[in-house]
Amino acid sequence: MSATTELYNVAIPDLDYYLDLIACRKGCPVHTHAGRYVQAVGEGHFQEAYEIASAPNPLASICGRICGHPCESVCRRGKIDSPIAIRALKRSACEKFGPESGQKYLPRSRPQSNGIKVAVIGAGPSGISCAYYLALNGFEVTMFESTPTVGGMLYLGIPEYRLPRYLIRMEFERILHLGVEIRTGWTLGRDFSIKTLKDQGYAAVYVGIGASQSRRVRLPGSDLNGVINGIDFLINANLGYQVELSERVIVVGGGNVAIDVARSAIRDQNPTETDDGSTTIDAARAALRLGAKEVHIVCLESWDEMPAHRYEVDEAEAEGVIFHTSKGPKEILGRQGNAIGLQVLDVLSVFDREGRFNPTLLPDTEAVIEGGTVILAIGQQVDRNSFALDPELELTPAGTIKTDRDTLETSIPGVFSGGDAVFGPRIAIDSVANGKHAARSIMRHLKQWGLAHTSYHFQTLDTVTYRMPEGYECTARVDVPEIAVDRRVGFAEVELGYTEEQARQEASRCLKCNINTIFDAQKCILCGACVDVCPLDCLRLVRTNRLKTKNASPGEGAAEPAPHSFAIIKDETLCIRCALCAKRCPTRAITMERIVFPEYTNA
Repeated sequence: MSATTELYNVAIPDLDYYLDLIACRKGCPVHTHAGRYVQAVGEGHFQEAYEIASAPNPLASICGRICGHPCESVCRRGKIDSPIAIRALKRSACEKFGPESGQKYLPRSRPQSNGIKVAVIGAGPSGISCAYYLALNGFEVTMFESTPTVGGMLYLGIPEYRLPRYLIRMEFERILHLGVEIRTGWTLGRDFSIKTLKDQGYAAVYVGIGASQSRRVRLPGSDLNGVINGIDFLINANLGYQVELSERVIVVGGGNVAIDVARSAIRDQNPTETDDGSTTIDAARAALRLGAKEVHIVCLESWDEMPAHRYEVDEAEAEGVIFHTSKGPKEILGRQGNAIGLQVLDVLSVFDREGRFNPTLLPDTEAVIEGGTVILAIGQQVDRNSFALDPELELTPAGTIKTDRDTLETSIPGVFSGGDAVFGPRIAIDSVANGKHAARSIMRHLKQWGLAHTSYHFQTLDTVTYRMPEGYECTARVDVPEIAVDRRVGFAEVELGYTEEQARQEASRCLKCNINTIFDAQKCILCGACVDVCPLDCLRLVRTNRLKTKNASPGEGAAEPAPHSFAIIKDETLCIRCALCAKRCPTRAITMERIVFPEYTNA
């Protein structure tokens, strides 16, 4: 199409338009205003940053360590060079003013009780979130947890080198401070049922038991000694139980659990040599994690298709884990009842033409990987025994709890569920969002919903004094400091976090998508000065008959408009919020305005 007849797809800005521009907030399952706390860090306002980060998320400090950061994945800065390190900056804010900061931190005060009892089953991220928001609204919440600890798979599934256990305890103190009662060692389906809770006067129940059972696989040799399920391995390791491993370990799977298993198993790859040639391990560099000398990961997917987070894969490779991609397990080999290796085949494809998981293995491509321990980390599932005493609770064909996706209510009235028990294994912030959603549904169900949200509004900024940080448009991403690979001892935390200076430098790269150029059509004289001064060419002056909106196409079949019928259009993907257009405009038709979000004090 020639330049003179090209049509431009445009949208007329409304509130949804401006909200959608803030991709980090939209990408977060709990709609954390990530950009605003990043900006607060850049300005040195760490307390404000923490308050923004924790307002919609009771596990902000934990997410600052282990979140899969969907906000970062959609960060607009990533289209220019590298996305903002949003998760790491959340950690910086939480370290300054969160529970781990000591005297600076002040938890929310305990609200007045409304006398209504609610039971929350499971003290994982979804259960904690649900309990937190219910308690903030005055409900008397009792949590039931089957294990001796709180945190669910945060504690039992994530190794301590990624998430320190003291941080889980500190975050949970916020829940207890609100009056929530916790009962550990209570297992649904064994010690109690949903029905008994209802009989005991609980007006509503939330089931957040997670998917803490390893998915079984029909693989010849899986009953041999030395074959371990991945989730069982992590739970035992994280609870401090002794796990016997051979020197060579094979991990089957390509997801995050497989990576955590592999990195937990492998030990120091760089022992020092004494003068007499014997191998010693310095006391400060004792066997890294659980002591395997060599760890192999075998996965169906290719290197680029592995579902595990790429940064976790890179860390595992740096620590010496050996990857065998596009390989499928055929049989676990054994001798005298003990595993001695894994026979694998090459993988032709992982999914069929309809996109369904249906691996195709190539015959006559057998190879053997030797190893005395084989850990099967191929997925998680809900423990069906949990529902033995509640047969009326409906499950899906996949074995998850069936719910109304709008309310998260189950087949039992007044009983709600979310997290991995409903949606299968996902990242923690998804479960936090489910718990929050369920808390709102429970409040509506019990007719106790009285929370009022303030309205969105725009704050006009002073164009004269408005400044972006010096050199922000060309500042490179600041890598998060980590312990050197040859100094990673035991389960010491690998990622160190930013210094204050590093955090402010990284935060200065934010493009401030919550600030917008607002055009006043009544003042604009279509002089084109803004177009000329824009350094990224994101503004353009065009005839109106070349605009194609969502609802109409003015240029199609319409008469040629008058020569003065022009409009200014903007490519939002290019704008870096420099404000040069607003400063240049002779009629002050362009203003810089920040969208201000409502305060969610209790939910």
